[in-house]
Amino acid sequence: MTAQNKRIHLSVPHMGGNELRYVQEAFESNWLSAVGLNLDAFETAIQERIGLPAVALSSGTAAMHLALRLVGVTEGDEVFSPTLTFIGGVNPILSLGAKPVFIDSETRTWNLAPDVLEKALKFKAARSRLPRAVIVTHLFGQCADMDPILSLCNHYRIAVVEDAAEALGSSYKGKQAGTFGDVAAFSFNGNKIITTTGGGALVSRSKEWVDTARFWSQQARDPGIAYEHSEMGYNYRMSNVLAGIGRGQMEVLDDHIALRRSVAFRYRDAFADLDGIEFSPQVNEGYHTNWLSCFLIDKKRFGVDRDSLLRGLALQNIEGRPLWKPMHLQPLFSNAERFEGAVAEDLFQRGFCLPSSSSLSTEDQDFIIKVVRRLAGAPARLVA
Repeated sequence: MTAQNKRIHLSVPHMGGNELRYVQEAFESNWLSAVGLNLDAFETAIQERIGLPAVALSSGTAAMHLALRLVGVTEGDEVFSPTLTFIGGVNPILSLGAKPVFIDSETRTWNLAPDVLEKALKFKAARSRLPRAVIVTHLFGQCADMDPILSLCNHYRIAVVEDAAEALGSSYKGKQAGTFGDVAAFSFNGNKIITTTGGGALVSRSKEWVDTARFWSQQARDPGIAYEHSEMGYNYRMSNVLAGIGRGQMEVLDDHIALRRSVAFRYRDAFADLDGIEFSPQVNEGYHTNWLSCFLIDKKRFGVDRDSLLRGLALQNIEGRPLWKPMHLQPLFSNAERFEGAVAEDLFQRGFCLPSSSSLSTEDQDFIIKVVRRLAGAPARLVA
């Protein structure tokens, strides 16, 4: 099979049409900094979608940093986090001088395992060392099983921070991702369902917390004409220019979700007759946006292992990626405490993501399907 000349990327920005107009309005009005109509409109759109007050920030990592500070994480505290996650949701723990404690995944959702969380909390409670907060990550557009997690955290009176960076538009039992915890973070990085090229947002039921986060994000400058500061702040505010992109992207969010799901389900159907390849969970109580189309491989039944498959895709100019490498396997966290981890390790060793862009053409999908089937030693048939 001859490789395509163009590279098929994993997840690329997809503009909807009005983004450039809103950006041009920012230039024409000369509101190019961290204030302006686009920022107000973008935050309003997020609030209307999620149902909570929102502040637009420079990144999802910045949102996680402010979220952890809002719930009171300080130096020496412990913060529980799923080990199967992206490091951007974990580094802010270190930024605050706290210590991450990693919790294994469950096979049903690939997210934080409630039973392992329960064991970890009981262990810590017996030693009077409960964590300051529990981070719950919604991976790849699939919400975690929130009811038992919230029940446990409520019982021990521990704050819940949702890392919803990958889950805008996802839901659990009819409620939007980002609305379950005390505070939540979203990402609008260039590879997300919608993008501001780089950016994020923080939401919370507490308008006071959102206002505090906005204050911190603007260097915590006190009111008045002097540049006076009583608290530590950060340069975390999103610009009005990037908010213009986000404003236009919010208008096409549902379209992008539908397209991503269509790509994922087309892969699923195209591989349904293959042995040893398993589509990511789609639990009944949740709505999975399938931000990325993810699969697991059983080498013995599929014929090749995950890394061989990814190398084969790369030779055909197709970008595939492993699932996130668990945090407890990262050199940075080699000494961190963890509770179990075998499930996350197995998901990492066998899991991979295929190109998932909402703009991915049918022709490119057909080519990817052909390549995967050929690598598995199966006929390279197409699906209708």
